[in-house]
Amino acid sequence: MDEEYDVIVLGTGLKECILSGVLSVDGLKVLHMDRNDYYGGESSSLNLVQLWKRFKGNDKPPSHLGSSRDYNVDMIPKFMMANGTLVRVLIHTDVTKYLSFKVGDGSYVYNKGKVHKVPATDMEALKSPLMGLFEKRRARKFFIYVQNYIETDPKTHEGLDLTRMTTREFIAKYGLADNTIEFIGHSLALHRDDFYLDEPALDTVKRIKLYEESLARFQGGSPYIYPLYGLGELPQAFARLSAVYGGTYMLNKPECKVEFNDNGQVCGVTSEGETAKCKKVVCDPSYLPNKVQKVGKVARAIAIMSHPIPNTNDSQSAQVILPQKQLGRKSDMYLFCCSYSHNVAPKGKFVAFVSTEAETDDPKTELKQGIDLLGPVDEIFFDTYDRYSPTNEPSVDNCFISSSYDATTHFESTVMDVLSMYTKITGKNIDLSVDLSAASAAEE
Repeated sequence: MDEEYDVIVLGTGLKECILSGVLSVDGLKVLHMDRNDYYGGESSSLNLVQLWKRFKGNDKPPSHLGSSRDYNVDMIPKFMMANGTLVRVLIHTDVTKYLSFKVGDGSYVYNKGKVHKVPATDMEALKSPLMGLFEKRRARKFFIYVQNYIETDPKTHEGLDLTRMTTREFIAKYGLADNTIEFIGHSLALHRDDFYLDEPALDTVKRIKLYEESLARFQGGSPYIYPLYGLGELPQAFARLSAVYGGTYMLNKPECKVEFNDNGQVCGVTSEGETAKCKKVVCDPSYLPNKVQKVGKVARAIAIMSHPIPNTNDSQSAQVILPQKQLGRKSDMYLFCCSYSHNVAPKGKFVAFVSTEAETDDPKTELKQGIDLLGPVDEIFFDTYDRYSPTNEPSVDNCFISSSYDATTHFESTVMDVLSMYTKITGKNIDLSVDLSAASAAEE
């Protein structure tokens, strides 16, 4: 191969596909390779036979589960916030034309052994069984402040400087109970631990506003949207985008070896005896194992069921967040459920996931509190995978490595990694001031 590419992307996980699409749109010459013969890498969607092969070692799933091809089981299940950053990236790149979305039915939080709908507005706060009467009034005032807050309009700040005040100090002004602070921080602002309490309050207020605006966007039961046929559609949509702008794709390329020059800078990738030259490489951690470190481990269970998650108002798709303190853990646990309503399972079947940052080597025991909320399951699989983050200095070796996917069941952390990688690769920020109405989602 004599041509030289601006960027070679290795792996077709979601992060890598978004980057190859966006860089192609920018006019860079992109070659995208994967050692697998399917798109999606770690974030692929599997049919029933593929699922059985991966977890049971055979390709004979029981017939009572229905047709294999009616299943699209995501390996890294995540919802998108309707007004969130990923949706802005989809609109910015016009990828929305390749995808159809549907609003998730419900957003819930686990509290004192029960599953409750997450109240996100002053009106919902007044109805929520999560709080007593006086607490509801205090929470309502808090929500009204957040709803009216506009960063650029000091009149809405009521004399508070949220860039200087910690979240703890800000919330103390409303006298909210620990219980209320917990569901606001973990299921509305989507913080994964409690460090945010000692950080500036502005970030938390912006996160709650994003949740509220996303919820209002489609007037559905949750702020989340999800593609029909599962997340495996996303990498493929970005791959199409890249191809439209001249990107080249090669699947099934074994042993992609990254080549370096004498100065330790990347200069190409060799596969099957041929080397493609390039200036930069973008890849997932598996392609450059000596430039990453293990930073954690995700434990998860995948369940096939014949009913929705109990106590979620028969939601065909839902997220339940189990805050760490409710479980006596260091990190939150997440339940995610979708079904035939998103075309990821045959009629009457539901696919549920329980995931968390692993704190032990025993996923079955560790995930039990989440699994117990699912009710009876037809089949269940357990899995753990290590999380890696890069240790290299991209400005020295021109290698841009993504971090592994975390246990969260929403995309906010994933897309932040993509945006920061984009800035490191190109030296500029992606313009995300887009017309959000360009992405629509079917209600039913």
